[in-house]
Amino acid sequence: MSQYVSRFAGTLVPPPRLRLPGRHRRGPRRIAMLSVHTSPLHQPGTGDAGGMNVYIVELAKRLAAIDIEVEIFTRATAGGLPRSVELAPGVLVRHVEAGPYEGLNKEDLPAQLCAFTHGVMRAWARNRPGHYDLVHSHYWLSGHVGWLAAERWGAPLVHAMHTMAKVKNASLAEGDTPEPAARVIGETQIVRASDRLIANTTGEAEELVHHYDADPGRVAVVHPGVNLDRFRPADGRAAARARLGLPQDAFVPLFAGRIQPLKAPDVLLRAAARLLDADPSLRSRMVVPVVGGPSGSGLAKPEGLQKLAARLGIADVVRFHPPVAQQELADWFRAASVLVMPSHSESFGLVAIEAQATGTPVVAAAVGGLPVAVRNGETGFLVEGHDPADYARVLARFAADPYLTARLGDAAARHARSFGWDRAASATAEVYAAAMHEHRRRVRSAHG
Repeated sequence: MSQYVSRFAGTLVPPPRLRLPGRHRRGPRRIAMLSVHTSPLHQPGTGDAGGMNVYIVELAKRLAAIDIEVEIFTRATAGGLPRSVELAPGVLVRHVEAGPYEGLNKEDLPAQLCAFTHGVMRAWARNRPGHYDLVHSHYWLSGHVGWLAAERWGAPLVHAMHTMAKVKNASLAEGDTPEPAARVIGETQIVRASDRLIANTTGEAEELVHHYDADPGRVAVVHPGVNLDRFRPADGRAAARARLGLPQDAFVPLFAGRIQPLKAPDVLLRAAARLLDADPSLRSRMVVPVVGGPSGSGLAKPEGLQKLAARLGIADVVRFHPPVAQQELADWFRAASVLVMPSHSESFGLVAIEAQATGTPVVAAAVGGLPVAVRNGETGFLVEGHDPADYARVLARFAADPYLTARLGDAAARHARSFGWDRAASATAEVYAAAMHEHRRRVRSAHG
């Protein structure tokens, strides 16, 4: 269930219930969902595609399943793309031409927001007034388009930050680039304009209130979900290793995600080097897969991680693998002894839940939403800070005790079952209903 953060720390107040379906439904029939900088059709794990892509795809499908049609507007990044693509029954992806197809980084996109907004308005103009009951924007770039669209259409705006500039800048990785002041200003404006803000965790909700002076009554906490049909223990670790060509008796600490300083894959490599220094016999039975592609500031040095592995003398145990589809990613999770997430910042950390759903424990930095995703000492371990020595000490426990993976993995799979997308979609629909109710009340008040 979604929850509203009250003005009193730690107090959570449930929102009004949504009655779906029904003739007098209070929730939306059709929403416009905005994802300017990354398409839900893109492969997660490289470029700007990551957990937010998975979030949008899975949420949209589950909303459609409870009779809320979803049209997702995203920027066209190649010529010849169809204007619209049916992602699933009740879910349409609309490609909007805004700026050059290729060669634009995320940082270049604010200059294209006017063109993107124009494209959204052109698509809307083909329909009757009231075609969209609500706008749901993702990330601050989409929030600015959503703000304008919601005002133009007389519809409520629900926004999900996913990440926040002030939070990221407070925990930058070494050599990473701070988020610009323009983004901070933009996020502040979106917070004020939104009828409701969706946060992944209570901690994120508190950050919205603390850093952006969000109205606590407009902030809802909805945990993201996991596709429990795809991410499950299935036929076990041995079968997954056989499919991936991994040794059956290997110790396999896995990194999966975008390769950039924010995600700190270098911490895993440095920890692995320390493990080998402490126990050279591990070299014959340790494999460190890094599954993902360069992203963000990591694009400036796409070979940086491979060079680091060579400098550390562990190139022989590290396996770099490009991003994979979700079905194969589930196999990588099943095959791993442990997933390692040393991130400097995570609004939630979807891959932590996905890995646990397959029965694999997680070692993660105690940042952002990861303490919610991982139960310390029960489904994995949380590490304070980013010192490779601390990660090496925790990983050494898994290397020394092959049964630790199974013990924590069983608890991890049980824990993950409480994060289904159906529950997340139902909670999000409740937020929509509350936003529409508040919007109607405000409109009535404005007209006396």
